[in-house]
Amino acid sequence: MGRRSRRHSTGFGYIGFGNNQATFNQKTSVPFSVYKEKLDLEAHLHYEMEFMHKDLTKADKQKIKDKIRKQERKLFIRTTILSLFVFALVAFIAYYLINQILSR
Repeated sequence: MGRRSRRHSTGFGYIGFGNNQATFNQKTSVPFSVYKEKLDLEAHLHYEMEFMHKDLTKADKQKIKDKIRKQERKLFIRTTILSLFVFALVAFIAYYLINQILSR
């Protein structure tokens, strides 16, 4: 005995929304407060700031932008240095292996 489907058939005569199956099978949308809490948590974790329910001044907006740009610049520099180190290591290993093969 199979489980009954939770989907409504569009052929049962309900014409309130044009018998569109998508109308009957929609999920309710998540309220904005849930998204606001997620955004606030992410912003606090990554950028160490809290969202406020007031308009920010231009100076505050610029301060936030500068902070984010500084963090991105720091991440870019760190990634570049690490990439160069790994590339140099791979190049050195390849050079060493090629010399070992050719010297035989």
